[in-house]
Amino acid sequence: MAVLAPQIDIFILYLATERGLSDAYQLSVRRTLETLADWAREQKFATWQDLGIDSLREFLAQLKKKGLEASSLRIAVVHIKIFFRFLAGRSLIEDDPAEPLLSPRTGSHLPETLHESQIVRLLESIDPSRALGRRDLAILELFYSSGLRLAEICSARLETLDLEDGFLRVTGKGNKTRIVPVGGRARSALESYLANERPKLVRRHTSSEIFLSVRGGPLGPDRVRKIVKERAHQAGIKQNIYPHLLRHSFATHLLQNGADLRVIQELLGHADIATTQIYTHVDDQLLRKVHRQFHPRA
Repeated sequence: MAVLAPQIDIFILYLATERGLSDAYQLSVRRTLETLADWAREQKFATWQDLGIDSLREFLAQLKKKGLEASSLRIAVVHIKIFFRFLAGRSLIEDDPAEPLLSPRTGSHLPETLHESQIVRLLESIDPSRALGRRDLAILELFYSSGLRLAEICSARLETLDLEDGFLRVTGKGNKTRIVPVGGRARSALESYLANERPKLVRRHTSSEIFLSVRGGPLGPDRVRKIVKERAHQAGIKQNIYPHLLRHSFATHLLQNGADLRVIQELLGHADIATTQIYTHVDDQLLRKVHRQFHPRA
């Protein structure tokens, strides 16, 4: 692995310094690439340039044969694709052999989503005139409007919100900052909450987090999860509802309505588009379902 290792080190340094990705993500990538390097050495490959698409597919097939689950294989594919894209971009290899590499389908492990009608039912079931109704409606509208992660909702602060232009600055994984749009319904819900309900929750110790508890402190992840579940239960939705499901629904509905995958990648804050491609698989399932249902010879 000695001949192959320096490029791995250079790439990990790039992830840390230029991309700002977490130590955990760097470690995960390193494990994948070192496993690939060990395999390449066994196959008598001297440099990364020697590996082609067939070699990479053979490596992934071996991982699958050893029992690696499809979800873990997908992660390995993402790591390999971004590594070889980096090498080609820095002219450390002539061509990117991983570019045509496809992620394995994960079958039943594809992300769950809500139908658009369920989203409407969930949001319209919340009465803003009831206690904490404005706050909870604003939380759920923002989840679905902007595709935020749970941690991003909890850490959102007043100074990062621009309601006039409809944008929110969030800090996601790896301390990576991005700007996300806030849709019209979410803007209205936030304006109502900030004007009529948040001031009543403020205490002397309150900081600038947007969403507050009844004690004036920032809402924690566990409390937000509970709010989402409680509101779904009140709406009569029997499906297991959790915050990330709203993020999945956000991305899937954008794709189904014609949004470009690169735009969705940017909105979600994914480091690599291969991660975002999971939603194309969800959409493929919908296409097959519609085909089976309506085609006369399906």
